[in-house]
Amino acid sequence: MATLARLSYPVVLATLRHGAINPPPFAAAAAAMPTAAKRMLGSVRCGGAKALHAEATAESPVPPRSVPVRVAYELQQAGYRYLDVRTEGEFAGGHPVGAVNIPYMHKTGSGLTKNTHFLEKVSATFGKEDEIIVGCQSGKRSLMAASELCSAGFTAVTDIAGGFSAWRENELPTNQ
Repeated sequence: MATLARLSYPVVLATLRHGAINPPPFAAAAAAMPTAAKRMLGSVRCGGAKALHAEATAESPVPPRSVPVRVAYELQQAGYRYLDVRTEGEFAGGHPVGAVNIPYMHKTGSGLTKNTHFLEKVSATFGKEDEIIVGCQSGKRSLMAASELCSAGFTAVTDIAGGFSAWRENELPTNQ
């Protein structure tokens, strides 16, 4: 069995890229990766994949990649920043440690409405090249938000499948 010291970046990247649940030792290997190597993950999610698919056009952008919560947690440990797109009330009820809250939708009397300042606020907090994992409560809003970020030119965006519900079910670290 190979030791961690012998694991190469491609092995760690392949494991992360294919959505495998990373055992804790991969977190250390992923954290030790140079930023350029970690960006290889982002290159296949948003803009980079378009070059691989000649048929992709502005009308049919490549959707962001979704990963299970355990993989998202490992990415966060490796330096990705967590963008929580739930409402402020949902966020106040508990959130992943280190998460930044920018609601994709606001609660109104008639339900939820799109936050018209979402891109503006994300752009003020994150750079287009920042490695971002996007989560919500169940995974629907985060996928919409991640798709919008990719279309706006953010290059290293990953959606969290299952959202905060799955994060809690997996007993990952939370505030509150």
